[in-house]
Amino acid sequence: MTTAVRDETRDGRAGGPRTALVFPGQGAQKQGMGAVWRDSAAWPVVAEISEYIGMDVEDLILRADDATLRRTDLAQIAVFSTEVLAYREAAAAGALGRVVACAGHSLGEYTALHAAGVLSLADTARLIAARGRAMREAAETAPGTMAAIVKLTTPVVEELTEAARATGQRVWVANVNAPGAVVVSGTAEGVAALEEPAREAGGKLIRIAVGGAFHSPLMAPAADALGIALETADFAPGTVPVVANVDARPHPGSEAWRERELRQLTSPVRWEESVRTLAEELGCTRFLELGPGRQLIGMIRRIATDVERVAVDKPEVLTAI
Repeated sequence: MTTAVRDETRDGRAGGPRTALVFPGQGAQKQGMGAVWRDSAAWPVVAEISEYIGMDVEDLILRADDATLRRTDLAQIAVFSTEVLAYREAAAAGALGRVVACAGHSLGEYTALHAAGVLSLADTARLIAARGRAMREAAETAPGTMAAIVKLTTPVVEELTEAARATGQRVWVANVNAPGAVVVSGTAEGVAALEEPAREAGGKLIRIAVGGAFHSPLMAPAADALGIALETADFAPGTVPVVANVDARPHPGSEAWRERELRQLTSPVRWEESVRTLAEELGCTRFLELGPGRQLIGMIRRIATDVERVAVDKPEVLTAI
């Protein structure tokens, strides 16, 4: 069974708002996040994912506590599985509408590739399992952390990180999420070195409880293991483009995604630019966030003020739309 979205503009059956499907990343997880989908027709996909990766995903998304879900590899599988549940239920309910593109934040980019028909469910699940393990091991090899810096522009935060690196600190911009919302990543000392300069510039540094310095050069040790997994995956042409984290550009399905996903490990997530590409260049007027929580909706609200935003985080939302 295929559930890949189709660009309705290609076969003349256009109708409704031009929709972007967006998927959150690690950090969206919470205890019991799969419970709202437990009685849905899509629930058997949880057993499929479990079989593909050799893990009890049902237990993970129904009963695992918050401490367990903070583990990088488990968090990524849990978030992905919940996103697939939301996506399949939305597709079955006819709630996706006229989808013209997909995008995902970090981990969510893999779900976006699946929704766009570029990756099969089996390949996506295996890639995410391999990615999570590789990132966890990289964090053990090169420990690090992340922090949000609010109230400052991206160029200012970039200048602060460059100045810190000039003094020998290891810290980089990791996510450009929205105006005044930039995340940095690096060693604990490198991140701490930004606290006072950020305050002096009129901003504030807020530490994030994560298991590593994601989207920074400290994740480079994960590249070999992820690269092996990527080589075994089949990348299809897909049905709609996916806007990539690394360059904020829309791309069709192709083997070039292997290189993009390797770059994504150590490169910033350019989410603000990605949303602008979806809204301004691709003309998306409705954004559906599929998965646990509403992380992306809040970011999108600050970037594209005149678009419709819907978080599909429970079945009741599908009835409403």
